[in-house]
Amino acid sequence: MARNLGSGGLRSKLLASEAAPGMVLMVCAAVALVLANSPLAHAWHELFLHPLPWSPVAPLENLHAWINDGLMAVFFLVVGLEIKREFVMGALADNARRRLPVIAAMAGMAVPALVYIGVTGGYPALRSGWAIPAATDIAFALGVLALLGGRVPPSVRLFLLTVAVVDDIGAIAVIALFYTSSLEMGWLALGTALFAVMMAMNRFGVRALLPYLVLAAALWFAVLHSGIHATVAGVLAAFTIPVTLDRNGDSPLLRLEHALVGVSGFLIVPLFGLANAGVALGAGDPLAPLPLGIALGLIVGKQVGVMLALLGCERFGLASRPAGASLLHLWGMALLCGIGFTMSLFIGALAFAHAPQLIEDAKLGVLGGSLVSALAGAALLRMAPRAVAE
Repeated sequence: MARNLGSGGLRSKLLASEAAPGMVLMVCAAVALVLANSPLAHAWHELFLHPLPWSPVAPLENLHAWINDGLMAVFFLVVGLEIKREFVMGALADNARRRLPVIAAMAGMAVPALVYIGVTGGYPALRSGWAIPAATDIAFALGVLALLGGRVPPSVRLFLLTVAVVDDIGAIAVIALFYTSSLEMGWLALGTALFAVMMAMNRFGVRALLPYLVLAAALWFAVLHSGIHATVAGVLAAFTIPVTLDRNGDSPLLRLEHALVGVSGFLIVPLFGLANAGVALGAGDPLAPLPLGIALGLIVGKQVGVMLALLGCERFGLASRPAGASLLHLWGMALLCGIGFTMSLFIGALAFAHAPQLIEDAKLGVLGGSLVSALAGAALLRMAPRAVAE
């Protein structure tokens, strides 16, 4: 049980703990790539896509669906808990502190989408993929930062984490608004009622976690059948968990986040990487419009959007850069924002759900763009001053 963590304490634990999951994710992505390009490729894909003999939840008919629609709902629950904590007691709790990361994240989502549309605009079948390069994978990015040791000021690490939190809000909104199939109103009404009950529990001071978790599972089941992507239920459930601290500096939200962050980082996200990162490298053309648009969106769009926001805010007096950060630190961090991986792969699977070959092409762009962004960002940060006065 978490005790005396508070926002700052838990934030420090998350910064320390997310680097290792990022490295595990890198290993899993490499394993998936190797297996997808080996004689075991067919068996590897069949492991995730072969129909299960029986599933307790009918729409989840194979292991891939259980990971993407089931386990990833827990990942989004953790994301939602983090978002609520940051808005209530963290870096997004007041206007002055949230201004720069919010502007940077918004620009870092808009410019990659524009780059993608610029490359693929002449192909109507590819338009639904505009959001793929707009996402940042915080675990992967923090894993790269961890490899650099003390070369990066703590303020830059914290800023990257905060930008990623805002980025996640945008990605969740995109999934809910743009990647929703036809709605089943009965299931949607049930989900709405369950969410209302959970909000009422919060309002009337219910602090035990078990009732929230039981209703969260029911909410997930209703949303799964409603036509809205099931992972949105994880975020909605997170927003109902009480965050008010007791006299011991504890809260239900902090306890739940502390309990799940390791499960999400060391189990769920690596499993997602294993199930989704495997792509046959020789089967697609990396210079085709879809992979090229995604890769350029991540490599060029992300760094341009984030850097323009940072320098523009500083130039016009809207906000100051992170303490102790040089221009190279900022540029390297902006490049690391182009590591899309988890969320980009996830959105790619939604964008082209009925076009398996386009999903594979999208994976090629995500992996290529993320790899170049990671290597270029790490190189710039290694060139930056080791110590800048804070």
